[in-house]
Amino acid sequence: MASLVEKQLLKSLFSFVLLVLLFSDTVISSRKTLDQRKPCKHFSFYFHDILYDGDNVANATSAAIVSPPGLGNFKFGKFVIFDGPITMDKNYLSEPVARAQGFYFYDMKTDFNSWFSYTLVFNSTEHKGTLNIMGADLMMEPTRDLSVVGGTGDFFMARGIATFVTDLFQGAKYFRVKMDIKLYECY
Repeated sequence: MASLVEKQLLKSLFSFVLLVLLFSDTVISSRKTLDQRKPCKHFSFYFHDILYDGDNVANATSAAIVSPPGLGNFKFGKFVIFDGPITMDKNYLSEPVARAQGFYFYDMKTDFNSWFSYTLVFNSTEHKGTLNIMGADLMMEPTRDLSVVGGTGDFFMARGIATFVTDLFQGAKYFRVKMDIKLYECY
């Protein structure tokens, strides 16, 4: 009787070890290696922002929902929501390839600095899905890197870097930022 129990235990143990070996080989062989020098996808877009000023309802793509007065010369505390066009070129009137929907707020008292969180919503013949981008925009720097933290559709679970370069700044009314997006994790 003991030999039957031993055989059954040995058979179960052997099956368990075989199953562990099978799954560990599958996990190891399916790991992706990230080559940080070569992105799996690369895009360059222009983000256009026209701040609502009370007279430009038809053209405004953003609005300040909180703007506390008297907190310094660097817009500290100002919170802006936006839904702006993303174009392939510098022309605001070009056909949008996506929409940037999200918010930014000014978070520094001693210099211009903002923090962005937004989604690029693609709905074109070339791309469908979203890319989620967030991070600090150190506005006085010539280039700034924000994190691509995820996506859906064609960009499912994408990760990478969105490099900002201010292309045009017209006071508090309009700015245009070139976004150079490099995705290093694509599925």
